[in-house]
Amino acid sequence: MPGTTDTKNEGSIDDSAYLQNTRHLERRLRALETEKQILQAERSRLEKETQTLRTELEKLRQSPLITATIIEMLEDGRAIVKSSTGPNFVVHVAASIQKDKLQPGALVALNQRSFAITQELPPSRDPIIRAMEIEEAPEISYADIGGLRQQLLEIRETVELPLLEPELFEQVGIEPPRGVLLTGLPGTGKTLCARAVAHETNATFIRVIGSELVQKFIGEGARLVREIFMLAKEKSPSIIFIDELDAVGSHRLDIATSGDREVQRTLMQLLSELDGFDTRGQVAVLGATNRPDILDPALLRPGRFDRLIEFPLPDEDSRKEIFKIHTRGMNIEGDIDFSHLLAVTKDTTGADIKSICTEAGMFAIRDKRVSITEKDFKKAIAKVQDRGFGRSDAPGGIYC
Repeated sequence: MPGTTDTKNEGSIDDSAYLQNTRHLERRLRALETEKQILQAERSRLEKETQTLRTELEKLRQSPLITATIIEMLEDGRAIVKSSTGPNFVVHVAASIQKDKLQPGALVALNQRSFAITQELPPSRDPIIRAMEIEEAPEISYADIGGLRQQLLEIRETVELPLLEPELFEQVGIEPPRGVLLTGLPGTGKTLCARAVAHETNATFIRVIGSELVQKFIGEGARLVREIFMLAKEKSPSIIFIDELDAVGSHRLDIATSGDREVQRTLMQLLSELDGFDTRGQVAVLGATNRPDILDPALLRPGRFDRLIEFPLPDEDSRKEIFKIHTRGMNIEGDIDFSHLLAVTKDTTGADIKSICTEAGMFAIRDKRVSITEKDFKKAIAKVQDRGFGRSDAPGGIYC
């Protein structure tokens, strides 16, 4: 019947609309659930950020702390400190701090109101001291040094061996040398050997220029010396290399200006650190100077710089080795008659020979060539000779 067919069609339409509506609601529900998860994640992030800001705000609201140095720990657990504001105080120590770690000289923080010790601070380090430590060893090795076999042997015996094998000295029953002083004309390889020691040893290497210890204000130079040796003890085994030692270690005079007296104070602090009451441990000291004649006798006595190593002008065999070291990376045309070069460079230093090799390369570059000839070396020798070799009878004497 016609009426029955219409009823069936209307029922099918209703079912289809119901299914579509159900799918739409399901998609909407999934979208709302996804949006809810996003909002929950955002809420969690904002709560963490709010907590961070509250913590930072609490820190900013805290009163500032006063730095102080511990002078003495008392038997009842309190401490005598010298504050940065000037006077000394007897203060309590917070329960959160381990009192056995608080030693005289330690840096601490005091509460501004109660002056109680609330924090243990790391020791302060001058930026100049931090810059003296060589973190990356120089590329110079013992193979890059021509001649100086006896000097290198003595340096290795007195610097490397006590740091790497201290038990040998204990078995023999002697104490290793406390310091080594390298002397000789400029350019004979003193600093070069120190750089090679820094490369070959695993010890911390601290390089100091003598003039860096001469400061403007009273007591600053002595403080730098004290902090250098403190750093060396903390990072032992270590090597302190003091280049141009004569800048701070010259003779003490009866008649002196205020500047000279400040240099003498720095020298006295250095003498105390070299041979004081406190043991240095595995800390070796290397000094270098080309003016040992003006050094204070107190520096040269045994117990401070025990061993003096003289760096002479290189002999013929040493000069030949130095020439080969500096020419091994050069593009040389043909064979070089080293015997002739050695004959005309009798009184040269290692630094002079390096300068000769550099000048020979510059002559080749001037002529737009990529290879160096023997003629370039002869011209370079003549040029360096005109300037004066680094020997005592050259123009300017020992300073040239």
